[in-house]
Amino acid sequence: RLFHQYHKTLAPLNFSDYEAISRNEQEVPEYFNFASDVLDKWSRIEKERKGPSNPALWWINGKGDEVKWSFEELGFLSQKVANMLSGPCSLQRGDRVLVILPRIPEWWLLNVACMRTGVTIIPGSTQLTAQDICYRLLASKAKCIVTTDALAPVVDSVASKCQFLKTKLIISESSRAEWLNFNDLL
Repeated sequence: RLFHQYHKTLAPLNFSDYEAISRNEQEVPEYFNFASDVLDKWSRIEKERKGPSNPALWWINGKGDEVKWSFEELGFLSQKVANMLSGPCSLQRGDRVLVILPRIPEWWLLNVACMRTGVTIIPGSTQLTAQDICYRLLASKAKCIVTTDALAPVVDSVASKCQFLKTKLIISESSRAEWLNFNDLL
């Protein structure tokens, strides 16, 4: 396989690499952030090439609607979401956010934005019940929850029991009382 334009062959790890990793002899950077060290680097490479590139994210739903983002677009949008998390949502490095979303493009933006900001993301299935959500909010001490219209009433039914929960963020075309709207903030 070729690695982008530099034509380096990607070789699988050999057995000695695995041994070095298990003995903690593999070089590991002191600080590593996937968003800035990988995604932003691919964005720069994409800009320098000045031609069509493979998408960083290509999402298609069951109706055939699609979203296709380049590395530059994914990087830019994730920076906007990172600003949203640290701004209106008042989250800081080390805070926790419970994200209960179907696999929509915003799910990926939130993942990368949390990496950028140092916020811990706690993914949850859309099949969680009110009791499940309450337990996760209490056990994790999450300060923020992100979900859609479908689960917002369930979250509202348990939010008063969750003393750490400060911000509720909804991904919706409409607004909801006591919730910040992701699309409006973006």
